[in-house]
Amino acid sequence: MSLRIAMVGACAYPVPQGSQVFMRDTALMLHRRGHDVHLVVYGYGVGRDYSGLRVHRCWRLPGDQRTAAGPAVVKPLLDLALVFTLRRIIREHHIDVVCAHNYEGLLVALAAGKRPIVYHAHNAMSDELPYYFRYKRAAERLGRWLDHTFPHRADRVIAPHPRLAGHLIVRGCDHARVSVVPPPLDVNLFDVCRVDKAVPPVLYAGNLDAYQNLGLLFAAMERVRRLLPEARLHIATAEKDAEIPQAEIISTLGFDSLQRVLAQDAVFAVPRVSWSGFPIKLLNAMAAGMAIVACQSAAYPLTDGENGLVVADDDPQAFAEALLSLLTTPNLRRELGQRARETIARDHQPEKTAEKLEAVFGELLGTEP
Repeated sequence: MSLRIAMVGACAYPVPQGSQVFMRDTALMLHRRGHDVHLVVYGYGVGRDYSGLRVHRCWRLPGDQRTAAGPAVVKPLLDLALVFTLRRIIREHHIDVVCAHNYEGLLVALAAGKRPIVYHAHNAMSDELPYYFRYKRAAERLGRWLDHTFPHRADRVIAPHPRLAGHLIVRGCDHARVSVVPPPLDVNLFDVCRVDKAVPPVLYAGNLDAYQNLGLLFAAMERVRRLLPEARLHIATAEKDAEIPQAEIISTLGFDSLQRVLAQDAVFAVPRVSWSGFPIKLLNAMAAGMAIVACQSAAYPLTDGENGLVVADDDPQAFAEALLSLLTTPNLRRELGQRARETIARDHQPEKTAEKLEAVFGELLGTEP
């Protein structure tokens, strides 16, 4: 049965960052299975959207081009505008179900008043919110209140991994209404990384927010360069005017430019230790067949020594040693990268993800076979 779905994200779109890519890939997956999907987002983005999806934008504030995650003064105004836009789309297109991505998307969906709402959880606020504020304990308490107050108001909750699902259940979500569905990713979107350098660069890709824990990567690179002076650090990001003395900045203003970067020989670094999210950058690198070093708390799709190298959180020496082993061993990069790509092809197939989401929709709307 074909459904009319409004997928709302309180974010700039398109932007080659995790939340936007997650939302776009989910929308594309449902669209290709015959559903009428409407993407409802902010009034601006970075680059062009080549997905073919139906994109509806709220009005924008003049000069506002912020793409970074986290709190901002203009956010409430943009979210209010998004509420009115979502209500219009629901009315004009006779929407059957609203899929809300991330916390603000859920708040917008609740304010719009349409049921049922499927909440795609991207994180726990008690984990992520402290990264944006000086007073960490107060931010964590606020995050716990948010986790306890809003997710359970959705009709169903989709979590990308069991740990976040368990956290939301403890915070008040009915376990029968929480499903674990890994993010979808089509490996065919990515060329296989070419392992062709004696000493490739270390690559980080994504935003530069505090929760990405880039300080760990910089500390690890200092140790790497003591033993391997020619080692380089590349940072691929859509953020404008980024300047990092320790790294070469690569501008990725669209998904196509990110794909080209991931096709080059490099060791992909994920220093993040925030446990609640699911780094889409990690899935992209795996799909491209890259060798990866990641911290334990954010390495959900990785098994140490099998499809990547996983090290203890916030251990710059261990991170550096893992980087060095991959930088100096092309065969290991090739083998781990191949297995990483196989993992994505097996565990993140869009068709399987779509079937799980369709089962959720069918249960909510009473259209199960």
